[in-house]
Amino acid sequence: MRVAIDSSVLVALINPLDHWRGQAIALHDALIAVEAEMIYFDCVTTETVSVIARRLHEKQRSDEIGRMIDRLLTRTPADTISWLLSDVPRLYLEALSLMRSSNGELNFNDALIALACRERKIPAIASFDADFDSIPWLRRLASPDDLP
Repeated sequence: MRVAIDSSVLVALINPLDHWRGQAIALHDALIAVEAEMIYFDCVTTETVSVIARRLHEKQRSDEIGRMIDRLLTRTPADTISWLLSDVPRLYLEALSLMRSSNGELNFNDALIALACRERKIPAIASFDADFDSIPWLRRLASPDDLP
């Protein structure tokens, strides 16, 4: 089973104070138990580090950013990331079309992730974002109960 990991899950796995932390760990452990191949896209890792840095900065905890980046690098070393930002020129118009068809429910990154999953035959995404529920070729996994 191949599963893309969304930033909502990755942020919670890296940030011990994240609201979704417990659910993310349970989902991650369940994916490991079924020997799922977890796919980390570059746009997810960059969004993750940006979200974490912004939240820490807003909470006046900027001194923790280095530790969080280290956790990200440990969990998703650069050589394990699936690089798809080079696909943006080719998928740009289709991503915008998918955004339009979702009435703005999907942002550009999520549309790009959905298209990348379709092209790479990745049938599922671990995510707490319900916007992926509108994608017919992608099954959203938000808890261990969602695993087949």
